[in-house]
Parts: sequence; structure tokens; C-alpha cells
Amino acid sequence: MKKILFLLFVFITITALVSCKGKEEAPKGKGGKIINGAGATFPYPLYSVWASDYYKETGIRINYQSIGSGGGIRQIAERTVDFGASDMALKPEEVEEKKLLQFPTVIGGVVLSYNIPEIKEGKLVLDGETVCKIYLGEIKKWNDPKIKALNSNLDLPDKPITPVYRSDGSGTTAIFTHYLSDVCPKWAKEIGYGTSVNFRAGIGAKGNEGVANYVKRTPYTIGYVEYAYAIQNNMKVAYLKNKSGKVVSPSAESFKEAAKTSDLTGEKHFYAWMTNAGGEGAWPIVGATYILLAKEKTEINKEVVKFFDWAYTKGDKRALDLHYVPLPDEVKAKVRDYWKANGIY
Repeated sequence: MKKILFLLFVFITITALVSCKGKEEAPKGKGGKIINGAGATFPYPLYSVWASDYYKETGIRINYQSIGSGGGIRQIAERTVDFGASDMALKPEEVEEKKLLQFPTVIGGVVLSYNIPEIKEGKLVLDGETVCKIYLGEIKKWNDPKIKALNSNLDLPDKPITPVYRSDGSGTTAIFTHYLSDVCPKWAKEIGYGTSVNFRAGIGAKGNEGVANYVKRTPYTIGYVEYAYAIQNNMKVAYLKNKSGKVVSPSAESFKEAAKTSDLTGEKHFYAWMTNAGGEGAWPIVGATYILLAKEKTEINKEVVKFFDWAYTKGDKRALDLHYVPLPDEVKAKVRDYWKANGIY
């Protein structure tokens, strides 16, 4: 009996110590709250870091699933998540029809990563016409005369091109195909833009992660991905000739130059496109990424908005570190006014 009592005492003591240790290590704040979101893969690297920092500071967990913009729009429309995320802004009439709210978080760039073993990083130059014809299946080899004309200093291989595209509904695809529709009349007429389109050449992969992984491991491929994925995977990225005829490289500065032309206002639920922007230093494939809320869910929307308000206030450095462009302060002010007008801030 004494032995049993002693073991019971030891068990209770250890349990108490573990409990105390857990309390000491718990983040400050109320804790226990979980906010569920799903959608775009484009901002996933940033949202993951923001969510981790927010949890450490508040004890509130942001559970964000990277399922693609199409899935994010669908899930918030069906009210199965607390917020959806999309890289393709819904048109104002769609926002109203689905009884949603919509606002941007950050701006990012879509880049063309390639795997040509013979060509070093930063050496390949493309323009809208060549990219369009590659994805239409009309330019089939890397030493095609149109690519050679842009890269006279390179010894391009006589190898077939395999373009890689998103197989899932994707805002990254919407941004990329909107760019192609701007620069290529044939694309605009025959294919158009959207989260899913009928690609005529290449192979599909799921998510920015899937495209990046496929291109990285498969020689002579090219694929469009959000810039952070290209950086994280140490991938080669093509330079592009922009609307001003200048060859530019992807960077926070060239994304910011493109974003200057955007017209982000609450009256239109911040609907705007930034592709093929003017400006000598502008990267031509740029877009904002958006959050979607169910308009009637006021209380949970307040909790979601607290997180993104925190990100606007404390998350800009994290955004820049991951090669996204924070929203200008004047746009953040417009978003806060929009939240106030809808009773969630």
C-alpha cells in the first residue's frame, strides 16, 4: 500500500510539473482560438510566417490551408471557412452577389522559372510574344529563332520545351493569363484569362509548390510561379521585356513600380489588375492577393480583421524578406475605412 501511495504521489507531482511547464511556455493572450482560412498558394509562405508570429504574440492560431484560389473562393462562398483567399480579385458584382467582403493584403510578382542546364541564372530573356507562343505550343524548342533573337549571346540547346501550368483553380494562373491576354491578341481571343483555362501545351501540376518542384527536377521545362517559391527553391528565373520595351528582372522594386498604377478603392471592393503596367522599371506580371469574408459573419470577421490589421502594422518586414511588396499606407488606410464601414473594425 505504501508503495502504491508513493507511486501515486510521484505521478501527481510529475503531472503538476508538466502542467506548470505548459502554462509557462504558452504564448501570451487568450489562447485556444482557431481561425480557419483556405485558398491561394501565392501568399502561403507569407501567411505561414505571419500566423506563427501572431500565435506567439496572442495565442490565437491561424489555420490556413493552401488549396488554390478557386478552392478558397468556393469554400468561403459555401461558408465552410472563416476566410477565403484568392489572387484573382472578384468583380464588384460577384462580391455583392455572393454576399462577401474583399480586401487586399500584399502585392507580389509571378515569374517564369526555367530549367535549362546549359543556361545560367539571369541570362535568359523572354517577352510577351515568346511566352505566349510557348504556352500555345507554337514555339516548341529552346533554340527557336524568336527566342534566339532575344538571346543572341546564348548558345541555346536544340531541346523541346515543356511548359508547366497549374492544374488546380489558381489566382496565379489568373494573373499570368491576364498578362498573356494583354500582350497576345491570339491568347485573348482564343483562351482568355481566369483561375482555370484550357492550356494547349505542356503539363499540369498542383499549386505553386507543384509547378516549382516539377520545373526544378525536370530539364528543359518552364513554369510560372509566385516569386517567393522561385527564391525558396533556388530556381533560375527569366528576365522579361516589359511594356516600355525594357528588359527587367523580378524584385520588390520592379513589383512596386508596377503597383503604382493600381486603383485600389473600397468602392469597388478593391478590384484591380496590375499586369503589363507602364513604367520603365515595372515587372509585367504583378498582382495583389485578396481576403474574402462572409458579409453576415460579423463576429468572426472581427477576429480575422484583427489578424490582418496586426499584419499591416507589424508584418511588412516579413513580407519584404519573402519578396512581397507591402501595401502602401494610403491603401491600408482605405482598407481600414472599408472594415469600419462594414462594422468589423
